[in-house]
Amino acid sequence: MRKPWAVVGTGLFFLIAPGTVAGYLPWLITRWHTESAAPWTLALKVFGALVLVAGMAILVESFVRFAVKGLGTPAPPLPTRHLVVSGLYRYVRNPMYLAVAAIIFGQALTFTSSSLLAYGALVCAAFHLFVVAYEEPSLRSRFGAEYIDFCAAVPRWIPRLSPWQGSAAGRNS
Repeated sequence: MRKPWAVVGTGLFFLIAPGTVAGYLPWLITRWHTESAAPWTLALKVFGALVLVAGMAILVESFVRFAVKGLGTPAPPLPTRHLVVSGLYRYVRNPMYLAVAAIIFGQALTFTSSSLLAYGALVCAAFHLFVVAYEEPSLRSRFGAEYIDFCAAVPRWIPRLSPWQGSAAGRNS
């Protein structure tokens, strides 16, 4: 896939997938109105907003990296040509899923929504099942030893404290 098409495809997938899971569905649950106006929730709401903004930044960076460095999209039908193991992927294998979860949980805190917290937990469970049952076997099949080495060095969900410096990490930074 050529870079311009990768950018367009990635942008469309960004609107459809995380736009729905981390934007539209949380809006349906909360209508983006707070459940509590109690003064003690102010710190919680501010922290939630910070988590939300951090999640958005991580998500955008990861999506751009897929298009520009991987020459493809995060969408399974239009995968990257190259395994993306640079940027935030040097710390954790799934920054996109973590970012979407952060956006959902950030909204849950900002709007003090227990319903959104429950939704976020369900989304995380679904992400884990998808990653283990489909994504990892698919990437192992497509990228072989390169992906196996990456998995051995970079955790699935809990980020490393220092960036992975593996042989593949320098190729698409």
